[in-house]
Amino acid sequence: MGGKNKQRTKGNLRPSNSGRAAELLAKEQGTVPGFIGFGTSQSDLGYVPAIQGAEEIDSLVDSDFRMVLRKLSKKDVTTKLKAMQEFGTMCTERDTEIVKGVLPYWPRIFCKISLDHDRRVREATQQSFEKLILKVKKHLAPYLKSLMGYWLMAQCDTYTPAASAAKDAFEAAFPPSKQPEAIAFCKDEITSVLQDHLIKETPDTLSDPQTVPEEEREAKFYRVVTCSLLALKKLLCLLPENELDSLEEKFKSLLSQNKFWKYGKHSIPQIRSAYFELVSALCQRIPQLMKDEASKVSPSVLLSIDDSDPIVCPALWEAVLYTLTTIEDCWLHVNAKKSVFPKLSAVVREGGRGLATVIYPYLLPFISKLPQTITDPKLDFFRNFLTSVVAGLSTERIKTSFSECSAVISAFFECLRFIMQQNLGEEEIEKMLVNDQLIPFIDAVLKEPRLQDEQLFNHLAETLSSWEAKADVEKDDKTAHSLDKVLLNFWERLSEICVEKINEPEADVKSVSGVSNLLQVLQKPKSSLKLNKKKVGKVRFADELPESNKENEKCVSSEGENSEGSESMAETSLILNCSDFISPLRKKPLEDLVCKLATMSINYVNEQKSEQHLRLLSTLLSSFSSTQVFKMLLGDEKQSIVKAKPLEIAKLAQKNPAVQFLYQKLIGWLNEDPRKDAGFLVDILYSALHCCDNNMERKYVLDDLIEGDLKWSSILQVIEKACSSSDKHALVTPWLKGEILGEKLVTLADHLCNKDLESSVPSESYFSERWALLSLVLSQHVKNDYLIGEVYVERIIVKLHETLSKAKELSEAENNDSSVSFICDVAYNYFSSAKGCLLMPSAEDLLLTLFQLCAQSKESTHLPDFLVCKLKNTWLSGVNLLIHQTGNAYKQSTFLCLSALWLKNQVQSSSLDIKSLQVLLSAVDDLLNTLLESEDTNLLGVYIGSVMPSSSEWEKMRQSLPMQWLHRPLLEGRLSLNYECFKTDFKEQDTKKLPSHLCTSALLSKMILVALKKEIVLENNELEKIIAELLYSLQWYEELDNPPIFLTGFCEMLQKMNITYDNLCGLGNTSGLLQLLFSRSMEHGTLWSLIIAKLILSRSVSSDEVKRHYRRKEGFFPLTEGNMHTIQSLCPFLSKEDKKEFIAQCIPPLLAWTKEDLCSTNGGFGHLAIFNSCLQTRSIDDGELLHGILKILISWKKDHEDIFLFSCNLSEVSPEILGVNIEIIRFLSLFLKYCSSPLAESEWDFIMCSMLAWLETTSENHALYSVPLVQLFACVSCDLACELSAFFDSATPDTIGNLPVNLISEWKEFFSQGIHSLLLPLLVTVTGESKDTSETSFQNAMLKPMCETLTYIPKDQLLSQKLPSRLVAGQKTNLPEYLQTLLNILAPLLLYRARPVQIAVYHMLYKLMPELPQYDQDNLKSYGDEEEEPALSPPAALMSLLGTQEDLLENVLGCIPVGQIVTIKPLSEDFCFVLGYLLTWKLILTFFKAASSQLRALYSMYLRKTKSLNKLLYHLFRLMPENPTYAETAIELSNKDPKTFFTEELQLSIRETATLPYHIPHLACSVYHMTLKDLPAMVRLWWNSSEKRVFNIVDRFTSKYVSSVLSFQEISSVQTSTQLFNGMTVKARATTREVMATYTIEDIVIELIIQLPSNYPLGSITVESGKRVGVAVQQWRNWMLQLSTYLTHQNGSIMEGLALWKNNVDKRFEGVEDCMICFSVIHGFNYSLPKKACRTCKKKFHSACLYKWFTSSNKSTCPLCRETFF
Repeated sequence: MGGKNKQRTKGNLRPSNSGRAAELLAKEQGTVPGFIGFGTSQSDLGYVPAIQGAEEIDSLVDSDFRMVLRKLSKKDVTTKLKAMQEFGTMCTERDTEIVKGVLPYWPRIFCKISLDHDRRVREATQQSFEKLILKVKKHLAPYLKSLMGYWLMAQCDTYTPAASAAKDAFEAAFPPSKQPEAIAFCKDEITSVLQDHLIKETPDTLSDPQTVPEEEREAKFYRVVTCSLLALKKLLCLLPENELDSLEEKFKSLLSQNKFWKYGKHSIPQIRSAYFELVSALCQRIPQLMKDEASKVSPSVLLSIDDSDPIVCPALWEAVLYTLTTIEDCWLHVNAKKSVFPKLSAVVREGGRGLATVIYPYLLPFISKLPQTITDPKLDFFRNFLTSVVAGLSTERIKTSFSECSAVISAFFECLRFIMQQNLGEEEIEKMLVNDQLIPFIDAVLKEPRLQDEQLFNHLAETLSSWEAKADVEKDDKTAHSLDKVLLNFWERLSEICVEKINEPEADVKSVSGVSNLLQVLQKPKSSLKLNKKKVGKVRFADELPESNKENEKCVSSEGENSEGSESMAETSLILNCSDFISPLRKKPLEDLVCKLATMSINYVNEQKSEQHLRLLSTLLSSFSSTQVFKMLLGDEKQSIVKAKPLEIAKLAQKNPAVQFLYQKLIGWLNEDPRKDAGFLVDILYSALHCCDNNMERKYVLDDLIEGDLKWSSILQVIEKACSSSDKHALVTPWLKGEILGEKLVTLADHLCNKDLESSVPSESYFSERWALLSLVLSQHVKNDYLIGEVYVERIIVKLHETLSKAKELSEAENNDSSVSFICDVAYNYFSSAKGCLLMPSAEDLLLTLFQLCAQSKESTHLPDFLVCKLKNTWLSGVNLLIHQTGNAYKQSTFLCLSALWLKNQVQSSSLDIKSLQVLLSAVDDLLNTLLESEDTNLLGVYIGSVMPSSSEWEKMRQSLPMQWLHRPLLEGRLSLNYECFKTDFKEQDTKKLPSHLCTSALLSKMILVALKKEIVLENNELEKIIAELLYSLQWYEELDNPPIFLTGFCEMLQKMNITYDNLCGLGNTSGLLQLLFSRSMEHGTLWSLIIAKLILSRSVSSDEVKRHYRRKEGFFPLTEGNMHTIQSLCPFLSKEDKKEFIAQCIPPLLAWTKEDLCSTNGGFGHLAIFNSCLQTRSIDDGELLHGILKILISWKKDHEDIFLFSCNLSEVSPEILGVNIEIIRFLSLFLKYCSSPLAESEWDFIMCSMLAWLETTSENHALYSVPLVQLFACVSCDLACELSAFFDSATPDTIGNLPVNLISEWKEFFSQGIHSLLLPLLVTVTGESKDTSETSFQNAMLKPMCETLTYIPKDQLLSQKLPSRLVAGQKTNLPEYLQTLLNILAPLLLYRARPVQIAVYHMLYKLMPELPQYDQDNLKSYGDEEEEPALSPPAALMSLLGTQEDLLENVLGCIPVGQIVTIKPLSEDFCFVLGYLLTWKLILTFFKAASSQLRALYSMYLRKTKSLNKLLYHLFRLMPENPTYAETAIELSNKDPKTFFTEELQLSIRETATLPYHIPHLACSVYHMTLKDLPAMVRLWWNSSEKRVFNIVDRFTSKYVSSVLSFQEISSVQTSTQLFNGMTVKARATTREVMATYTIEDIVIELIIQLPSNYPLGSITVESGKRVGVAVQQWRNWMLQLSTYLTHQNGSIMEGLALWKNNVDKRFEGVEDCMICFSVIHGFNYSLPKKACRTCKKKFHSACLYKWFTSSNKSTCPLCRETFF
């Protein structure tokens, strides 16, 4: 229909389709009488019958069915297909009555559509028909006759799915028993339909030529003809016998038509095939009719005998045989010799033209049906026929196809036997068959290895057997005599061709192989022939390999794994024992032939050492082993065994020619140059041994041989052969188990394991074959027993174990060459093969050593990777064997017990680093996964239990953990201590050995992880205990200040191995874990308490679960360290009510303690510590309670003042007193922070005086800071000072009103001064003593509170500090001595590698910076008119510091390209370098900003000369982030301007570490902002001179993030400026970024508009003219240029530029002339007037301008008059 994308007519909303048209017609309800439907021509009346009363009938059909039936008339395939599928669905879903209404219309539809060209439509039709049948069932009967013809054709459809669907429909309608009846009922109609199709129809009558293409019409016609022929065949086969006669007439009329017979020669193969199938059926069912038509049938079938189409061939040959059988006189109608046989001969000669498997099985039946009259003369006919068959065998296709070759060979032998049977007694034919056919056939096969399969020889053997049997059975002398002659003739001729093949010095390998195969097959008795036919066939293809005849080896592998091979060998021995089965007619000639060939072979071997003949001899002896043959082989040679041989051997040789042959010949051959494959010689050895009388004789011989005659390689092959065949093994069992071989192998093992590594070592192959021998005797089992004696196996394993134990002592290079690799291979084979055998003790020791080598790192074992891999595979195979043994594996196995003990010792020895632990865990993982495969489910649990340490061992390991973890909890107030417990120093850091607790917990966690995955339940709460210890290890690591890298690596390793708390809890039942942790926390406190807090914090444990354990508050009292720590850890998570209960328990005891009790845990110290912990979480809002506690403390001071450590030496103070002081100070700090009610004057005095006294103690005892409690005391003292400083610093008028009257003045005049006079020298002292210590180090803990306190120092106190004088020689400075000293002391501390110090120093110097420029201002006159560009350095102390920092930063950032963002790791060394550098620049820029315009010009010139600013800008663009927005602004509304690092001020907090990752990026942005604001001209100069890539990066970043901020600030500063100009007004417009200045003097009005660029301040500021009244153009331009130049090249603001410009204009109007170099009155840089006058032209110039003029032009002439300037 219409294309989907074409424009449609207006109003036509839907695309047209045939379905919609049919739907519309269905709605009309047949209003057009006699409507004929949609037929393609007048003859086809469609599907709705065009009869009178159509309306009534039509109305009986359901409207939906009617629409579907009409859709079926469409040409479109898709429409028909969908309609047919819809029809089928409707048949299934609608009621039977509705569906029955369709039946009158169905036959016409079915008959037409079942022949449709599209195969999918045909398939769907049959499927829908089946659904219709299932619905209407017997109601279909009236319509059967009109349907059945087409239905049968549909069942013969060439499209298989369609035919299948039609058959399913047929079976649904009729069960198999009823089908003939149904066919008979419709037979006449069927025959008529099919005859019409075959005789009347043409392509043009079946399809409309006008609408259907010719190709499609022909295809349909051919398909219909094929289906019709097959349907006729089906009809004939299904019809009962009694119904056939009635159809005879119809068939007669069909056969009388010439058109029918022409189908046999039709060009379409499917039609020919169907035709021949029908002919076969006709011959079968109506033979008389075919006999009558013999003249047509015979030529039609027999003359097509050479049709080689694969579709036609099977049907054709079936028809040929039926024709020959049915029509006796068929040969009268064809010329056999001229027409049929030549065609047949051609097909057979060509190997069946690819159809040998089809054609050749028909040849025997074919020739058996040939009458004698046709085959005369028989001799020629059969000769030609068999010659043709043999010729077919030589075609390339037959040679390459096994199935076709088999078919030809079978046919040849079948025909040969048939012809022989038919013509027995006719000598000529007998001779022809043997001499001209059979023998040449065998000869041809012997030359062509591709045809040499045992199937051919089997056929030959079968043929001979049948003749021999017949000769034996037949009593008729004539037949027997004839067969005897035939057989005699055959053996003579066969002997000739065999001798001919062998009797050559260079005998052809293929021929020799063929002969040996042939003889072996012929020697088989009848009974074994058919039985082993297939098995023999399987080993056939080894013959085709040219280098050797593998038949003698029978595919035997060195390990005897090929069962077929061993079966073949078994057959051989069976034959040797059952030679009686061989017919006497075959036995004698076969033995004669063998003897002849053997003699011939031995002669060639003796004379020419021919290996081919030796191989043949081996094969012959394997099959024909007898003393007679050996006797013949020895010939006339005399016995010549060496006299040194034992007497038994000499006697044996004399008696047995086979033994004599062995010593005389075979030993010599075996000991000749080693052949690659001497297996055939070993076969001869076994043949000789077979001729011995008993096993003891064989043992004597072999024992004698291995004593000296046989090489190791030969012994290996002898044993391999014994393993591969049970019969051979039986021959040598006593020898294998014997003492001589056992001892020899033990000696060999000793030699191999202790081989010297000298240059005289033989080749690798020398060792490899000996190792292979050891491996074989250890690993090969026969009937679950070792090959050799068990005692020798044990001794060999002991040798291997001894060698392996020494491997650790060798270097890696030595191990590469050592025997470890071979030992692995041997042990692996031993373990892999020992199924069902219990391991020996020595084998378990070996297994343990293997495991230990794999569980230790390479550094300790010195084993290369490939050996470790081998060792792993070996011990895993051993463990695998171990766990599959029956019984209690753990109790029986020494390996499991010893390995568990070894693992336990390894992890508890503290000798493992990360790599060693990883290797150990990996090995344990492999071990446990192997143990999981055991049937004993308890095995793994028992194993884990045996590795598990006892409680005392755990405690010992916990105590051995370094105590540095306590630093952080103490500093953060999470735990309190009043005794010194830091006995363990962290010296382990240097060794990088992991503490034993970590290793043990990791190992056991790994083990239970494996166990839990298999849902193995552990006993004795082991799971909870192990998880608790793992948590202990992890908490210990987490609390460390600055954990070494190897510990971080340990935690990462646990994560990678999935050894986490969540994983372990998720897999097992840990209900008792929390109870265990609580009990340990209450008992021991410390880390156990912190673990509970960590679990609650990480939400691994819910608060309800925890609550159950602290319901009874009384249970925590009296206080112990464990109870105190538990409460302290729980505090952050307790509810207010719970905390109140704990406080209620603490308050009363605080009043009652005596002096001694104050310092104890269950006294003042402990209860105050708990109170502090509650207060720390801001949960106490009771002011009276806090004041009450404060009063208690004041009373303590009155009663026991000596407890308070005021201004004293701490070296003699006990830890208990230190502890209680720390808690008191902590309380006071928290009190100040959280108490809102006012304090009395006495309380303030107590707090402030105590604070100062404690600070004095801190200052005096700085030498003791290494003692943790002293360090903690210093921290809390400084904390208190800091809290007080913060309180008074943030005091507002309201809060001051609540304070005592003189408190503020006392604070400022005394306390504040006292704090800073103590702390500033202390800072200098502390930083001078210990350099470059990390901020996170406990030793530097007090730096944070101390430095934070120093940030509050007022400027006047800082200036008044009396520090020891520190001046630097040669330092240029205008500063007074005290100020220079302060700078020299503080500035270098910006290099100190501790962030708190750097920030504190920055804050102090920041307060000083605005004071410094005035000292340079006072000395400004000295920089006036010198003869060079003047430059002035900012403070020298800062600049020298900057130089040092620049060098450091060059190392950190120098190699990184500008624009690539560097992330500095917080608190690293680099972090301190960068922080100090950026803070130094902030100070310089602050200093710069505080200076006057003239000074700024001088400073900026200095910066330009030193290029420091350029370096800064490059660094900034490596440090500023690509997107400098705050992370949290993403959630803000988009219409607001986002917060960036440029809009928000940076708060450099010492305590706050959460924002540390943003410090450097934010600080870099802050410095860039200041630089752009205060040094715009210098940045602009740098930007314009930078390379293009950097230029673009800077422009893009500045425009996007900075310009808008700076423009707004600049315009705002103009708008808010309080600067007044006499005669000039300034206005600013923020939206357009414009500043407008109007200058008025008398009548002159000058207006300027200054426009800021979008990338301000990088781009040039444009100055445009507004009004210009009363000023000359040239003058106006000069002034514009002046302003533009100033704003572009000077580092000032717009207001400063306008002020300078106004001064210029004022001076101009005052009469001062411009300098004729810069065209400005006032110099834009140093603001001087033109003073230097030319003596000639009297013009005045600025001295700086002149200097530049002279230096740039290299002349000393006046710029104006060109005269020499004096």
